[in-house]
Amino acid sequence: MSNSSSFNEFFLLAFADKRELQLLHFSLFLAIYLAALLANGIIITAIACDHHLHTPMYFFLLNLSLLDLGSVSTVVPKSMANSLWDNRAISYLKCAMQMFVFFFFISAEYYLLTVMAYDRYVAICRPLHYGTLLGSRACVKMAATAWASGFLNAFLHTGNTFSIPLCQGNALGQFFCEIPQILKLSCSHSYLREVGLLVVSACLSFGCFVFIVVSYVQIFRAVLRIPSEQGRHKAFSMCLPHLVVVSLFLSTVMFALLKPASMSSPALDLTLAVLYSVLPPTVNPLIYSMRNKELKEALRKNLQYVQYPKQ
Repeated sequence: MSNSSSFNEFFLLAFADKRELQLLHFSLFLAIYLAALLANGIIITAIACDHHLHTPMYFFLLNLSLLDLGSVSTVVPKSMANSLWDNRAISYLKCAMQMFVFFFFISAEYYLLTVMAYDRYVAICRPLHYGTLLGSRACVKMAATAWASGFLNAFLHTGNTFSIPLCQGNALGQFFCEIPQILKLSCSHSYLREVGLLVVSACLSFGCFVFIVVSYVQIFRAVLRIPSEQGRHKAFSMCLPHLVVVSLFLSTVMFALLKPASMSSPALDLTLAVLYSVLPPTVNPLIYSMRNKELKEALRKNLQYVQYPKQ
């Protein structure tokens, strides 16, 4: 195969070859997918329907749930269908679309988490200016910037990746289309342009990481200066869910992409891919709602309204 035009499909890595294990994988992914849809859908509904939650923090949380729904819906249904029908093929166009959409949601989520760190910084360190710095118009602009940045990032990487000639066959070592797996199929040295673009993106991502770290250093310094224990506990409770979500997101992505080549194996690669593509969208709603009294109250009201609607 001299280049990417020599074939019109890729073959994804299967979770299992035995039929029983394929059906088990389908069942597990179905349960996880339904849980992610339900949890994120409940978060979105609660925030949209309760005017008490129409604040910057919950506005950004609503956007996070939308991005989580998008990312998990990009990879999980296709993987489920492959196991159910015992078919590993994905067309060239669908592979490009899956890579673009997934990279878009993942990139936008990282930028949004950076914005949410700024929201927590202002709420804790500059509470008197919170309404000014994070007015409704400013929040919409910051969220739109995160979405637009994710779109631009995905557009550049997908277009660049699929313009590279492929000479190493069409079998991918992953259960969905991702950039590193496509680059492994590229011709010698033809991937250097995409690597350069990845380095630029890595530098931007590192800048976001530094911003998050600096924000939380300032937050912790401000919290430790709060005289009352109750006040410190409340402040930590406001920041802890976001800090856990950021840590989960970064740790799974960084370990999956930066692990040593000597550690690479099909089973490990599949496990790490599941951890960063499927796990965060599923557990993020649980992390945010676990100790959030306002969100729990909104959920309770919505459930009561469903059970006993007004006549």
